[in-house]
Amino acid sequence: MSSEARAVAERYARRGDGDRYSLLRPEVCRMVQERQRAMLGMFARTGLPDLGTLHLLEVGCGSGGNLLELLRFGFRPEHLAGVELLPERLAQARACLPAALTLHGGDATGIELPAAAQDIVFVSTVFSSLLDEAFQQRLADTMWRWLRPGGGVLWYDFTVDNPRNPDVRGVPLARVRQLFPLGVLQARRITLAPPIARRVVRLHPALYTVLNTVPALRTHVLAWIAKPTDLP
Repeated sequence: MSSEARAVAERYARRGDGDRYSLLRPEVCRMVQERQRAMLGMFARTGLPDLGTLHLLEVGCGSGGNLLELLRFGFRPEHLAGVELLPERLAQARACLPAALTLHGGDATGIELPAAAQDIVFVSTVFSSLLDEAFQQRLADTMWRWLRPGGGVLWYDFTVDNPRNPDVRGVPLARVRQLFPLGVLQARRITLAPPIARRVVRLHPALYTVLNTVPALRTHVLAWIAKPTDLP
């Protein structure tokens, strides 16, 4: 395991999120539903065929929540895979996901997987937890190698720093372009800034939708980074 991967594991160990990301919280439920709608819209706009025919691998799959969503979207379990660094999260994912879905444990940059075998490589709020830019690039290069020409990286992450959490760093679109210089990028801003969302839903849950109409208050980017068909 690389030094940055060990550092990530240590950061997560001390994070102690508690129920902050529980779907029982109204702001979390709205964020997740918004992201789901945006992902489905992006799949439609990119002209992807039947989702059940596509092979997708998620880097940093955590306890499997995103992969469960993708199964409901129509992806087939035998075409899905996940990579997770933290053993306890990997065990949680294995306990809730179908046996036909492949899971890999460890540092993604050290896992030997076939090149050009994935139609989609999905990464959600992972790069913002990687503070070493050289490691970020190695991971991006690894993901790009796994991707077949004509496929794409599906990216979701926040773009601004969190002054209360030194263990994360926002990843602006300019950095995404640096990480995938050969990719053709489509992106849209989504997700009301979580600190604002947590406050306003206490007054009324509908305020999430109202304030989220202001682009400047959206802190995350959902992007599709296409790999041109003429690349190896």
